[in-house]
Amino acid sequence: MAPEPTRDPTRAVYAISVAAELVGSVPQSLRLYESRGLVTPARSEGGTRRYSEDDLSRLREIGELLTAGLNLAGIEMVLELRVANELLRRRLEAEPPGE
Repeated sequence: MAPEPTRDPTRAVYAISVAAELVGSVPQSLRLYESRGLVTPARSEGGTRRYSEDDLSRLREIGELLTAGLNLAGIEMVLELRVANELLRRRLEAEPPGE
């Protein structure tokens, strides 16, 4: 039996309707999140939005933050802070001890 090929979480394969269904949302919300810069789906040659597994994770995260009571402006700030925190963590891990 051949090994199962590894999935690329950045490969954009899901149409907007499928992505919305997978994350428990509606296509209109995904369009809104894109317009606010919260998610940036890939586009096919014809201009159709295509979502990756990474995009779906981000959309689920947005949904969780909405459920927690944040508005879209607050979610944008939280997501930016998470990215900044991750960059800082990586920089600290790369520094030799004692510097």
